Amino acid sequence: MRTGMRWLLALIYAVAGVIHVSMPTVFLPVMPGWVPAPVPVILFTGACELAGAAGLMIPRTRRLAGLMLGLYAVCVFPANVKHALSGATVFGLPNPWLYHGPRLLLQPVLVWWALYAGDAIDWPFRRTEQ
Repeated sequence: MRTGMRWLLALIYAVAGVIHVSMPTVFLPVMPGWVPAPVPVILFTGACELAGAAGLMIPRTRRLAGLMLGLYAVCVFPANVKHALSGATVFGLPNPWLYHGPRLLLQPVLVWWALYAGDAIDWPFRRTEQ
């Protein structure tokens, strides 16, 4: 199960990284005003997503990648909050909270997922000793 979760998370972060790097201006409306140099920050976040995705797939770097992606998910939370509070439409949904509500609530799950996929934690699926 962990391997499948690792592959899926790596795919999600790889796609997100490509989007951040190839279309940084799309993310400008959700950047909090206190973030300096927003385009370079967006490009940097894309690079972090790509590096984290690759790192999850390499056994030697897996744990560090999981820890860093967990930290990354915490660090981008202010942008997610701003995006939600701005009322921006998402994918043409009639109510943007159909996207924003679950996204904000699932942010802790994303942190856990990165830690679990990166072999940094076993909770709640503790390995049994043989």
